[in-house]
Amino acid sequence: MDLLGSMKTYVAVVDSGSFATAATRLNVSRAMVSKQVQKLEEHLGTRLMNRTTRRLSLTETGRAFFERSVQILSDVNEAEQIAGQMTTLPRGVLRVTIPLSYGQHRLGSILGAYTQAYPQVQLDIALSDRKVDLVEEGFDVAIRIGALPQSDLIARKLGEAHSIVCASPGYLAAHGTPQAPGDLSEHACLSYSLSSSGHDWRLESASQQVTVPVNGPMRADNGDIIRLAAVAGAGIAFQPHFIVGEDLAAGRLVQVLPDWRSAEMGIHAVYPSRKHLSAKVRTFVDFIVAALA
Repeated sequence: MDLLGSMKTYVAVVDSGSFATAATRLNVSRAMVSKQVQKLEEHLGTRLMNRTTRRLSLTETGRAFFERSVQILSDVNEAEQIAGQMTTLPRGVLRVTIPLSYGQHRLGSILGAYTQAYPQVQLDIALSDRKVDLVEEGFDVAIRIGALPQSDLIARKLGEAHSIVCASPGYLAAHGTPQAPGDLSEHACLSYSLSSSGHDWRLESASQQVTVPVNGPMRADNGDIIRLAAVAGAGIAFQPHFIVGEDLAAGRLVQVLPDWRSAEMGIHAVYPSRKHLSAKVRTFVDFIVAALA
């Protein structure tokens, strides 16, 4: 049997979530796709997926085989590029996941410049603050802000960020300005719901670190929604400078407790560990690093 061809078919089925969609993508019949997956299971002597009329689900073996197949197919593709002397010419779809507000405030023009520099790469950008599983969800690169957990991913630092406390002049005129971190507990605070500290704000000065429990009229999983609510006078925000910087400069927001801010949050590009890094990933990360330097 054509093992590589069957692996490509299997990966297409898993990526698309259905035999019919995979058949359309591969320009073959649904029956052919089903037959190839069946022969692959027979060849391996194990079931790779469970099929119902409504959905497909991978077995434990099927998940492991999928992840390895993606790697093998990527290696084969890169080997073909090497054989064709195309290693310096990035091409194909590059899937990248980026935190929503960071993508909007910092990377929009940079991404556009990359596509002009490398016209044979098609960027597929997912803006979300959710931390995705790069291997399981098929992403090539992720931009992540904050502490990185232990993993097999390769990380390259792009910079760092800090969150600052800020509010609109109108809110401060109506409710007073906090003079110490503990005062925040008495104010309407607008919180980021995906924060690892939950309902607490962790601040540090040159010599101290404090954790302050806060409450308020709104929690959200996006920093720009919090920023807009703060500009409207709804409360006090604790957001990265790259989100609120323009409003501070324009006077729509005022920094509160200027001697206090969050701990440093590293900004990294992360990607799966591979023996041979694809040209599209390598050039993309290099381009972002240079643009942000």
